[in-house]
Amino acid sequence: MKEVAGHLPGLSADEVQWHTLSFNHRGASLEVSVPQLDDAQITALAARIRSNARAYLHQLSVAQIIAIIDEAVARLLDRHHPLRIKAEKLLPIVTGYDADMVRLGLTGYLKTFRQPQLKRFLAEGFTDPQMLDDFQPRPKGGFARAFGPQLLMHIWAGNVPGLPLWSLICGLLVKAGTIGKLPGNEPLMASWFTQLLAEIDPKLGECIAVVWWKGGDAQTEPTWLRQPDTLVAYGSNPTLAAIQQRLPVTTRFLPHGHKISFGMVARSALNTRQGAELARRVAYDVMRYDQAGCYSPQMLFVERGGKVSPDEFASYIAHELAVLAHKHPRRPLANDETNSIAAWRNGEEIRALGGDRTLYGEAADSWAVVSVDLAEPLSPAALGRTLKVVSVDALEEVVDLVAQQRHFLQTAGVAAAPNELFRISALLGQVGVTRIAAFGNMTSPEAGWHHDGRFSLLDLVTITEIEQGAEAAAEGFAPYAD
Repeated sequence: MKEVAGHLPGLSADEVQWHTLSFNHRGASLEVSVPQLDDAQITALAARIRSNARAYLHQLSVAQIIAIIDEAVARLLDRHHPLRIKAEKLLPIVTGYDADMVRLGLTGYLKTFRQPQLKRFLAEGFTDPQMLDDFQPRPKGGFARAFGPQLLMHIWAGNVPGLPLWSLICGLLVKAGTIGKLPGNEPLMASWFTQLLAEIDPKLGECIAVVWWKGGDAQTEPTWLRQPDTLVAYGSNPTLAAIQQRLPVTTRFLPHGHKISFGMVARSALNTRQGAELARRVAYDVMRYDQAGCYSPQMLFVERGGKVSPDEFASYIAHELAVLAHKHPRRPLANDETNSIAAWRNGEEIRALGGDRTLYGEAADSWAVVSVDLAEPLSPAALGRTLKVVSVDALEEVVDLVAQQRHFLQTAGVAAAPNELFRISALLGQVGVTRIAAFGNMTSPEAGWHHDGRFSLLDLVTITEIEQGAEAAAEGFAPYAD
């Protein structure tokens, strides 16, 4: 099978060189052609996107933009739409993920971009979203208006299917001309979504380009990085540091690097009635996309003293992961992933000889759970459905155990009574945790969440203010002033 990715306003296919990305999964193969532009084409395309955005996108109201996005999302949610059928067929080949996992995950993810959710998203960023359309009065006096960048570039990651849609939609909401770099490991969803937008509103499609280049390429990447006013980038910390070094000092840089997430379970949540259901939810968060997302739990801290002990709870999770392994098989692992999991497992088996931990799952299983009796600091798991369950005497102990990772912390799943939830959340916030979630929802952030603790929309805009004095002075120049 063959597929063409990308979206290049003003360029025909025969003007562009194409690079082939090859994917194979369980006997099915797919070749995806992605565009490779030369320096002259890069510069011309960037100028064209800027010009088209000024002429059209800037003139649309936010309500009109939301309606267009909502229509595109509605079509992708329709399982009879040709692109949705194609997505369900091809994304498992590209990503290696189980087809049912992709189907369910795609539906849940797309629902966060429907019209009501986008309105909520805007309300999280702006007390008055009409600031994006016109000058609005401010409480201190005067008026203010928010302007997105004339050209916004995204360097996307593809560890989770459809992930680029998040920042792409953010850019559209602030009326930014957009260039998005496709990830080599999932180049399809951003391309399809942009094609849908162009089908619904061809002029809007002229304000978006979806491109590809080999990351770190010394020939073309510097040319690309000279184009945008603002760059949003996802990747490893070394990759982001290298990108930042190549950027002009005047370019606003919004990086999203490596993060680690974990869970906490209070003794109040560990009774015989709720324990099994909670274990199912924890296992689901571990299973979903094989912990490839930054919000997937890699360690679980469980408080002693409940009716279900931490070790019993670990065995419950192990059972649920075994069930999920049959329902949603783990994707095939690359050699380095296989080696990483084997090394992690061997290390835990050796430590288990000391008697302070129990390993659940055989080497042939596609999951592993380690129950640890002595408290130890938060550390990355091997991913691929591996989890360490650590016993603690009190949840307050966890704060010090995770604090050394404060620059990398993101999501904490917490199961606790209301008073404990707020008390623990305050302590976690002080050491860098930016999102508290219920188990079962760790891998599904709510619409309008503050990614890595930041304002996803406000970070993109600049505010232009008309001071009260300027407004008053203008009265003296009005034709009716005399």
